[in-house]
Amino acid sequence: MQPDSQKSLSLPLVSVIIPAYNAEPFIEETLKSVLAQTYPAIEVLVVDDGSQDRTPEIVEKIGKKDSRVQLLKQQNSGVAVARNLGIEKSRGEFIAPIDADDIWYPENIEKQVQCMLEGREEVGVVYSWTVDLDEKGLLTGGFRSFRIEGDVYATLICHNFIGNASASMIRRSCLEKVGVYDKTLKERNAQGCEDWDLYLRIAELYQFRAVPEFSIGYRRMYNTMSTNYTTMANSQSLMLQAAKQRHPEIPDFLHRLSTSNFLLYLANQSSRNGRDRTALFWLFQALKTECISPLFRSGFYRVLGKSLFNLLSQSWKHQDAPVIIENTPSSENQPIGREVLVEIRRKKIELMVTIGNIFHRSISFLVKRNQANIDTLPQANISATPPTKAELS
Repeated sequence: MQPDSQKSLSLPLVSVIIPAYNAEPFIEETLKSVLAQTYPAIEVLVVDDGSQDRTPEIVEKIGKKDSRVQLLKQQNSGVAVARNLGIEKSRGEFIAPIDADDIWYPENIEKQVQCMLEGREEVGVVYSWTVDLDEKGLLTGGFRSFRIEGDVYATLICHNFIGNASASMIRRSCLEKVGVYDKTLKERNAQGCEDWDLYLRIAELYQFRAVPEFSIGYRRMYNTMSTNYTTMANSQSLMLQAAKQRHPEIPDFLHRLSTSNFLLYLANQSSRNGRDRTALFWLFQALKTECISPLFRSGFYRVLGKSLFNLLSQSWKHQDAPVIIENTPSSENQPIGREVLVEIRRKKIELMVTIGNIFHRSISFLVKRNQANIDTLPQANISATPPTKAELS
């Protein structure tokens, strides 16, 4: 269905960028969710990253019915190059990335544009809350609901509270200042944190705002790039090294905390994927990096217990021994909607928002105090210019 062209002309154009590689199972559902947005002024650029399945055919078929959809093609070069090509060819005032297996709920773009306009030029990124989906597109019960706003750089160093690239909208003028996605991470065998790296560079100069509504459906997939844990660990390490060079005023313990948190995430992902030895390896690496905070995380003990139990069961060769599985709602047995999820998890959602805000304020206070201590020392050149768009693209 085509939008009202007169109404669209009066609104800021949003460029939706979809990198797609062998996305045949999900690209049609993703595009339908994008085209069903209540905000009419959008263009949709799908960048086929050398797919070997029917991805381009599906996109072309949809594009014939809806002129807002454009197909771009490139040789397989990775998600950063694909997103950068889409951005280069786009015309919108705002850039809205979405992965080819995720979905948006209908009012996502409308609410994000409203948040951008209310925040004016000092706001560079807005993000919405996320619910997790399984391969069938059903809710698993997982979600992400932080409301961390304003100057978020130090907090963003510690963890990527946005959670995924599909949840954000970016002001184009920001990219003209800080550059686009870093394609060199793939060249250094370090894919996985391209969006986090870009958010950090934007956060150096701009504020962030949250849309406190569950508008993103993030598909939890395994046997994908997200399960190449060493590559992701390399990506996070290189990202932090670059950030530390640009901002040495950030205390070292925040970098250690960031790495420890990320390694715990890798351990959890490994566990969910049934890779118990790998999960234990990442737990050990998290403790080596920062030995205190993991011990206060319930997830640490959950993954540790599950992995040890499964490995011991295998070593005892008890064929009928039970295997611990992740304790999350089964989407097959308990199909639930977003509204029901919000009701069921309301207290947990409120707790996540509260803890996130307390953490954000605490980290901001510590960094400001550390900066004040540095300012009392003899002046030194402690800043570096972020990489330019030409260097990254």
